[in-house]
Amino acid sequence: MTIHISRPHNKSHEEARKLAEHVAKEMQTEFGMSWAWEADVLQFQRSGVNGSLTVLPEEIVVQVKLGFLLSALEPKITTEIHKFLDAEFA
Repeated sequence: MTIHISRPHNKSHEEARKLAEHVAKEMQTEFGMSWAWEADVLQFQRSGVNGSLTVLPEEIVVQVKLGFLLSALEPKITTEIHKFLDAEFA
């Protein structure tokens, strides 16, 4: 199961990267995810889930691949991603 969400933003590139890193640190603390930047793509992973948050000049693109066990939580995870994007990039 793959979640794909893109959202326009009006943040500066630096501010968008800082917001992406902020959420990565929260995911690390809350869910034990590891993360790393590859250019403007923040890659994250843990057992059962991996994905990326790509910072483009006027758009944020989130892709999350859920393993079998977490696929049942797809609606909740999608809702949480939308909440984050609404709060941080609106």
